[in-house]
Amino acid sequence: MSDPVRLQLLKQISSADRVEELRSLRDQVHQQMEALLLTSSVEQFNEQLNEVHDAVIRRSIILAEAEMARMGNGFPPVPYAYLLFGSGGRKEQTLTSDQDSGIVYRDPVADSAEVRTYFIKLSVLIVGNLQTVGYPPCEGNVLSRNPEWNLSISEWGRKLNQWFKEPSWEAVRYLLIIADGRCVYGEHALLEELKNLFFIDMLNHQIILQRMLDNTMRHKVLIGFFGQLLKEQYGEDSGSLDIKYGAYIPMVNAIRLLSVQVGIQETSTLQRIKQLVKIGRISEADAEAYGHAFRIFLRLRLMTTEQNTDGFYADNGKLSSRKLTKEMTDELKNSLRVGKKLQRTVFKQTMGRFM
Repeated sequence: MSDPVRLQLLKQISSADRVEELRSLRDQVHQQMEALLLTSSVEQFNEQLNEVHDAVIRRSIILAEAEMARMGNGFPPVPYAYLLFGSGGRKEQTLTSDQDSGIVYRDPVADSAEVRTYFIKLSVLIVGNLQTVGYPPCEGNVLSRNPEWNLSISEWGRKLNQWFKEPSWEAVRYLLIIADGRCVYGEHALLEELKNLFFIDMLNHQIILQRMLDNTMRHKVLIGFFGQLLKEQYGEDSGSLDIKYGAYIPMVNAIRLLSVQVGIQETSTLQRIKQLVKIGRISEADAEAYGHAFRIFLRLRLMTTEQNTDGFYADNGKLSSRKLTKEMTDELKNSLRVGKKLQRTVFKQTMGRFM
């Protein structure tokens, strides 16, 4: 998308006064960027696409705040930060994206119940706005309208402590979700405070790394012992490649675990790789290989089949192998080998901390 067109769309998004107008603008962005996918630099495409997602989400929040005031609920009683998790937190959203979100707000001086009620009501409106714009809610209910993900900073501190002290599989998954958290709107300092609490707890509960490793290694790369691509065997996706969970997610998980072990607060996978080189945790040669492989996975993930269901933009992360040229197939195989090597490295380094 040329800069003048993109800037005009961003300007229209930032001034939209109705959610339906936002939906129309998102549809325009979708059509224009879909046509550019195969001809643009993947990093540039990803950056521009996520800039648009952020603009749409921020405007949806602003419209929800205005609606709260019109309903007689006033404006936010204390500063807050609206958080994105998952691919939104990592700035790696595709053309299709669901909602993974939360809220952290300043501890109220008084009327904590009233403040809590305000932010739940606000979040219900925000999630509803984003649904209208085409973002389906997270199936796991990691949503700002869920009271478990809508807390004051002190409440978040207690919840993090609880997750670290009792690291069930679900608690570990939630902690890794927090690691990818990013402030898209509001007071960024609140996210910084939340992340500081997270990393202080990491230092005090190193045993959690073993549980995080189990979660990180759960998804295997889709290449077999003899170098063959492992395709879906059954159902309507038979013959396709699970790019999301067989290529992209394994690398995201591995780089994230290396990063949280050393206190890196960046959330983007490529930025995490750069920071790991900067502190000497990985070599420049390995970083170049990981970065190249990740860009391949990112481009292929952007190509996954889209399903517009019930007005939502969504996809299942799977790509028909027929869409791949021989050159793309060879690149994918080489990148998957790099991903497999990375997983082995992460396993050895993490377990080495306990030997």
